[in-house]
Amino acid sequence: MIKLIKYGTTNTYLIKGTKGSILFDTGWAGTLRDFCRAMGEAGEKVQDITYLLISHYHPDHMGIAQEIADMGATILAVDIQTDYLHSSDQILQKDKRAEFKPIRDENVRVIRLEESRQVLKELGIDGCIYSTPGHSDDSISLLLDTGELFVGDLNPLYELELHKGSQIEKTWSFLLDKHPKKVYYGHAPAVDLRTHPLSGLLNRRTSLDIHALVQKVIKLADKRLSIDAIAQITGSDRVFVEDVIRMYVTHPGVSIQGILDRIEIKGR
Repeated sequence: MIKLIKYGTTNTYLIKGTKGSILFDTGWAGTLRDFCRAMGEAGEKVQDITYLLISHYHPDHMGIAQEIADMGATILAVDIQTDYLHSSDQILQKDKRAEFKPIRDENVRVIRLEESRQVLKELGIDGCIYSTPGHSDDSISLLLDTGELFVGDLNPLYELELHKGSQIEKTWSFLLDKHPKKVYYGHAPAVDLRTHPLSGLLNRRTSLDIHALVQKVIKLADKRLSIDAIAQITGSDRVFVEDVIRMYVTHPGVSIQGILDRIEIKGR
């Protein structure tokens, strides 16, 4: 069972197995109360979380990790992440808006990537953890055998055309070759690849025609449809639609590639 525990700007997912559970990512420091409230509204208890698995150790994904560990969970980290466990400490400690508790190393269970399947099986969860660099060197993704893929801040699929030849494209190629069915992002809505326009990427026979997608967004915008309506019709992420329309409106006469170039610059 998968539950989205939405309480801030970062998507947090509770993945329940037959013998335990994993919380995938957290939010910023200072959000523990909101997190506990969201868990309660979902009918879940923080104390029942077995492992906390963090996609990468940026402030908006590990801000309350130690506080959740204090309530009973063990932080599960893979070997490629050990040098990054405290990479955000200084940033969060300087932020005076909320108290931050650094991760205590004794609350961390470090495993090798090749051990991940067996560790997940301890919870009654079938799947694997993979190293998926691109957004950061310590980024990992969780792929369940049933096809659910949790990628943290790995750049969304609709941006692939913008990252040809990059580590991001290599990582997505690696993941798509494993035939995921649904992608759960860190800051965007989940995408069902079986019904989404991007599904052609899965069998590698077609490539993403992002130019046609942008053109369709523009045509719908000219018909004065709302951003939400356009996102629903095109199957695109709302943020992407909003960016396309903004670039189209603020740069009269700009080409499709010009819009894409400006969105890429914005995302850097």
